[in-house]
Amino acid sequence: MEAKKTDLTRRKFIASSLGCLATAGLAGAPAGLTLAQDNDQSGTTVEKEIIYRTLGKTGLKMPVVSMGVGPCNDPRVVQACYEIGMRHFETAAGYAFGRNEQILAGGLHKLGVRDKVFITTKTLDAGQRRGLTTGEQYSKRLIETFEGSLRRLRTDYVDILLIHGVGDADTVANEAIINTLLELKKAGKTRSIGISTHGNMAAVINEAVRVGSYDVIQTSFNFTLADDTELLTAIENAASKGIGIIAMKTQAGGANFPNPDTLRQYDSVTVNSAALKWVLRNESVTTSVPAIPDYEIMRAAFAMARDLEYTEAEKNFLSDNSIKLSMGFCRQCRGCLATCPHNADVPTLMRTHMYATQYGSLQFARSALDEIETGRGLQVCTNCTECSARCSNSVDIPRKIEDLKLIYS
Repeated sequence: MEAKKTDLTRRKFIASSLGCLATAGLAGAPAGLTLAQDNDQSGTTVEKEIIYRTLGKTGLKMPVVSMGVGPCNDPRVVQACYEIGMRHFETAAGYAFGRNEQILAGGLHKLGVRDKVFITTKTLDAGQRRGLTTGEQYSKRLIETFEGSLRRLRTDYVDILLIHGVGDADTVANEAIINTLLELKKAGKTRSIGISTHGNMAAVINEAVRVGSYDVIQTSFNFTLADDTELLTAIENAASKGIGIIAMKTQAGGANFPNPDTLRQYDSVTVNSAALKWVLRNESVTTSVPAIPDYEIMRAAFAMARDLEYTEAEKNFLSDNSIKLSMGFCRQCRGCLATCPHNADVPTLMRTHMYATQYGSLQFARSALDEIETGRGLQVCTNCTECSARCSNSVDIPRKIEDLKLIYS
């Protein structure tokens, strides 16, 4: 039993995960390992140049590592991210009920660098879309939520406006959404438009390519998806059509792994640097938005913007299939849905678990739970294991749902 090996009960493990946000991303890196440096023959330290890529047909040129502002509660961290070299900052209207956009605005406003950075915000998430039936309703809700974002961000425009958390082709092709986005773009309130997706990604991306109106796609993408040829092909195809690809969920949930023994075999520096390098070595990806709550994680993440070569330890980690399975990352493939006798929204529950126990963010977890329609949440799950039998990544779904019940009991 894992609990005996690590001297942790399930409840203690959850509590320790929630209390250790600093270890949820790229934390724990010793100072000497968080800077990408070379030594020349004279022994002088030479810093490598930042790697820039262009975001598809938008023409926006940015470093391959950007700031995922979501877990950040301090504008000074935003300022430090700019000073270290980041130029793209990603947030959402729904993060901390809009407070996260205000934090980003506070940091950038103090520096006076709005014209030197790119801002992405996401709006009209699943909860905000629920109950909308007419094109007029979709358009009105989108405009209202986006205008709120502009006020909180203290700007007249954003560089990238994304529809938040799209998991189905119908939403991608919704004419009211597309026409409203195009109107906002024409009015100069956003320079480019797109969608974000962390469920059913390949189908969503393929539909976005077919529709042809979107400039940018932000998608969940990490090394546990390395054998998902459908997703890899969809990303490559979209990029070849000029759609800019932004990668999220790059760390497959962070360093608080479902199997605590993982870090007995690989240190957190190796785990997180390997994971981020794997994403960025795919040249279809323009940039990544790892969640950055503090300075330590900022330094470790941005080191990857200067050096994408694997170390031997990183190669060993990425080739270790047992570690991939132990991470228990839900691919959001939705294959489990058809098996649930109670119609529970298992993919969203799994995303909630990741936010709560691996990101250490009850805020993100609560937002994810709020996306679930009445009657499809924790209360209907009986832990029958039917979902796990269909899981494409061998995730222990009942165990994770029990975690959530402990958290929210």
